[in-house]
Amino acid sequence: MTPRRIVVVGASLAGTRTARALREQGFDGELTLVGDEPHPPYDRPPLSKQVLAGTWEADDIALPSTGDLDVEERTGTATALDLADRTLHLADGGRLPWDGLVVATGAAARPWPGPVPGGVHTLRTLDDARALRRELTSPGARLLVVGAGFLGSEVAATAAEAGVAVTLVEAEEVPMARAVGTAVGGFVARLHREAGIDLRTGTTVRSFTGADRVTGALLGDGTHVPATAVLLALGAVPNTAWLRGSGVLLDGAVVCDAHGRVLTADGTALRNVVAVGDVSRRPCPPAGGTLHLGHWSAAVEHAAAAARVLLHSGGDGGLPELPAAVPSFWSDQHGVRIRSLGLPHLADEARTVEYDVPGRHLEVSYHRGGELVGALTVNRARRLAAYRPLLLGARRGAPVPAA
Repeated sequence: MTPRRIVVVGASLAGTRTARALREQGFDGELTLVGDEPHPPYDRPPLSKQVLAGTWEADDIALPSTGDLDVEERTGTATALDLADRTLHLADGGRLPWDGLVVATGAAARPWPGPVPGGVHTLRTLDDARALRRELTSPGARLLVVGAGFLGSEVAATAAEAGVAVTLVEAEEVPMARAVGTAVGGFVARLHREAGIDLRTGTTVRSFTGADRVTGALLGDGTHVPATAVLLALGAVPNTAWLRGSGVLLDGAVVCDAHGRVLTADGTALRNVVAVGDVSRRPCPPAGGTLHLGHWSAAVEHAAAAARVLLHSGGDGGLPELPAAVPSFWSDQHGVRIRSLGLPHLADEARTVEYDVPGRHLEVSYHRGGELVGALTVNRARRLAAYRPLLLGARRGAPVPAA
């Protein structure tokens, strides 16, 4: 049966987009949106850039209001899911019945594996960004960033531009190597160092110094780095703790079928439960299994498709065909925009087409078994666009010419 009471758990980008898609696709039943933050829904990418820099505030990152959707908005944290009774349990003791459920609880920042002194931060929420911004505006601020992935690199760049002394520590030999390879990592490393960032690669943080308040960190190479504040940029962990014991299949994230329907432990797809955004893991033939993509574009693409699937009442043979999509992401650092298409991290070969640090231009194509799987450019948006039809053809199963 087509659901008449849908609960969307998670009020960030994926959740609010799915709620809007449900209404746009004709759903006229009860719709509840549950968020665990006191703030209205907002966009997260600016947190490490404009919000941290103090040039944007909450109103500047607000997502479109759901006020026109006839949605009941509720603040609360999901603690458990009962599939048999179709009930969502909240931390305040409340229970929400549903006959259609959207899992959109996103991800949390990966914490340090142990206690930390004051002044050690993560960055995932608006409150996190505000707290770190207060640290950076203190006289004599020195920031240590642990992890030079996209988030760590963006924060380091933002802080350096604000005149803060920054040390950036990365276990790999160059930033972002696992995600986009050494050519791009080397390019970004040069940007960091030109901006005055003390980039330490090939080492890790062993421990923090300071009792009640952080004073620095001891590194694996035996050196000590002074700091008045620390940002842990160690990656993200999908918010799935509330689903443990529910019968939902978890593999780091919520495992879904190709349509975004949540799977149970025995591999059965739940017709009335879908997962979207950072919390979901979906089949990816090029990866040889399932893949978890925590990108802004994935959240947007999942939303419209999830609404169609959730509202469909027929059997498997009649499920709506999902549009082919190419994963994408972007990152702003040091006045340049890094853009990527496809799945660069699956490549076994990266081909550098252009590498111009002084001119702030870069182009790299990524291949697996000789076939194109991704592309990345810096300040070359038109060149990147030329890769999209090739990658889209690959997603549809068409042969892709070697680039």
